[in-house]
Amino acid sequence: MPKDPGKPDFSNVKSGGASTAPAAAPKPDFSNVSSGVSSTAPLVADTTMQTYTVAKGDTLSKIAKKFYGNANKWRVIFEANGDQISNPDLIKIGQVLKIPAKP
Repeated sequence: MPKDPGKPDFSNVKSGGASTAPAAAPKPDFSNVSSGVSSTAPLVADTTMQTYTVAKGDTLSKIAKKFYGNANKWRVIFEANGDQISNPDLIKIGQVLKIPAKP
């Protein structure tokens, strides 16, 4: 077959695995690495929660109005204090309630 002048001639190329590139470095061994999390950051107090001590005449609605400007937000306080309030109509004088940040 005649050679096409526009195409390169690879007829003398031989296959094989020989290379002049340097051998690849061995892969690192990470078998002894374990995961975990630690921090050197100081602990910061949770500033999203306040407390309020119930006074005579208080209701959850009055407390909600005081902290949130809306008496209808009483449920936010009730749910945040579910560990100590089973009935929203029965809060006690001297009881310390958690007041979450504004919803």
